[in-house]
Amino acid sequence: MGQYDYRVEQQRLLLEAEKWARGVKTIHAHQLSSMWYDDRPEDTKDSPVTDRMYNNGIVERYKKGKLIHVFGTALSGEKLVDEYRRHN
Repeated sequence: MGQYDYRVEQQRLLLEAEKWARGVKTIHAHQLSSMWYDDRPEDTKDSPVTDRMYNNGIVERYKKGKLIHVFGTALSGEKLVDEYRRHN
């Protein structure tokens, strides 16, 4: 039975990390065109936006309550577990 302990632990960590990844890391309301992840400065020309960053690395941009863009790619697998361990 002990031969599977490592795999069971890895799966447990992955499930915890996947739950953690859905959590919101920061919310930032602004009208800046110079955010480090921003490749769409035209979004902030006429009105402010709200950027919601999740623990998995994704940034969702909202304008007037509507989702207008998603920045980044979500972490998964070992990279997600590594990030989770770094913060927990």
